[in-house]
Amino acid sequence: MSWTITAGDIPGLARGAAVLGTGGGGDPYIGALLATQALRAHGDVTVVGLDELPDDAVVLTVAMMGAPTVMVEKLPSLDEVTAPVHALGAYLRRPVTHIACAEVGGVNSTIPIAAAAALGLPLLDADGMGRAFPELQMVLPTLSGITASPLAFSDEKGNVGVLHTVDNGWTERIARVACVEMGCSVMISGFSMSGVQAREALVPDSLSLCVEIGRTIASARDEKVDPVDAVVALLGGRELFAGKVVDVQRATTTGFARGRARIDGADASLELSFQNEHLIAELDGRALATTPDLIMVLEHDTGEPITTEALRYGQRVRVISAPSDERWHSAEALAMVGPGYFGYELPAHRFDGSVDAIEEAAA
Repeated sequence: MSWTITAGDIPGLARGAAVLGTGGGGDPYIGALLATQALRAHGDVTVVGLDELPDDAVVLTVAMMGAPTVMVEKLPSLDEVTAPVHALGAYLRRPVTHIACAEVGGVNSTIPIAAAAALGLPLLDADGMGRAFPELQMVLPTLSGITASPLAFSDEKGNVGVLHTVDNGWTERIARVACVEMGCSVMISGFSMSGVQAREALVPDSLSLCVEIGRTIASARDEKVDPVDAVVALLGGRELFAGKVVDVQRATTTGFARGRARIDGADASLELSFQNEHLIAELDGRALATTPDLIMVLEHDTGEPITTEALRYGQRVRVISAPSDERWHSAEALAMVGPGYFGYELPAHRFDGSVDAIEEAAA
């Protein structure tokens, strides 16, 4: 069933998206500002479910590519957000009918809202991951054989390009170089899909879940109950650790925000490793959770999500985990998003505590 996103919905949706962003996806406040501006200027956005999508639809994803830390200082405009869609529509010589989120995390849940509002197009209640990942090819459409290219990109200076590559890995490699040269953040549009392809490849009801997470946190605060516990219950997750941030090492390199954070508890320490998003959570050297499952950091009392670029010494936090879409645990998917891909010599741990055999063998 279709529903409508208004400017009043954005704060809660952005908060939920920041939770599912697993630490990455950019500052939710910036994305919320951009979406609110677009909605007030161009009107509300209609959100449609995958089951309502016509078979012959032309769906394009819209996203920010680059280091989330950079976007804080290099704010995008609506023209920058819509330019890749215009360029790609002209390249495809077909009218674009729907906008979709490449990932459900952080600003890449709110930037597509801005694009849909400014373009007057409906937005899908779906995304390509069910979470956030740092590289362009790391989406479920890749597993379904859907190509990222032709991929259009734009920057704040007015540069616009369309890239055609042999596969999604090469799209990431070439687009990342362009992204770094263009200031470490660009707007992109790609993964052209029909309605049939979108229903097969995307994660359904993603934006609805963002809204529900935001409402859950707000309601828990109003009712004086624990918002972190409420989020854990909603996501079918678990709490991994609680403590104080005592060290953060972070650097922006090759278009990514990479680093580690240490959280000290009463008698143990948890280390988080991230590349835009949290990838590994280790308790005194023992892995508690790994990519592709979700690892999220929430403020201890309020349940407010904390992104990797917002982690600071002295924060009291709780680290939670939740299962990813089951498709991410296939052998092909783990080769693309498992710990081994990011250079960690340990197997992928499923949320249920088991170890994926393919990653165990690789480790």
